[in-house]
Amino acid sequence: MYNSDKVIPGIIIFVLFVTLPIWWNHGKTVAAPQPELPQGRCVESKEYMRSHHMQLLNQWRNMAIRDGMRVYTSSDGARFWIGLQNGCMKCHHDKSKFCDRCHQFAAVEPYCWNCHIPPETKKFGPPKATKLLKLFHVPVTLGDSQEGEE
Repeated sequence: MYNSDKVIPGIIIFVLFVTLPIWWNHGKTVAAPQPELPQGRCVESKEYMRSHHMQLLNQWRNMAIRDGMRVYTSSDGARFWIGLQNGCMKCHHDKSKFCDRCHQFAAVEPYCWNCHIPPETKKFGPPKATKLLKLFHVPVTLGDSQEGEE
């Protein structure tokens, strides 16, 4: 072989250079984030929801929008309201502490929020009595009076 004294060390250096990221990060792992889980039970088991939640949400979308079904019966027979905001987000209030932690870790951008409005985690005080509210005779305590009626 011609120039074997240069080719063989060149191949070895090339292989070491290409595999450097593997050797550099060998044994280093980053723990997966743990989302804050609410108290109570979920629609399905924790293991099922970790691995199949997106398939379940797609199934719910098809059932609700295309078939008009609004109630989901889980594997153990319990019935739940189908919906991201009226179902999932009733228990998983804070999107940043529940959804975003794992999705950012996995570098996944779900398209749920293209149509749905993310739940607001900021607490607002009572609305101020502006001129516009007074003009249309909207009571300032509207939110407080409706909570007691439900």
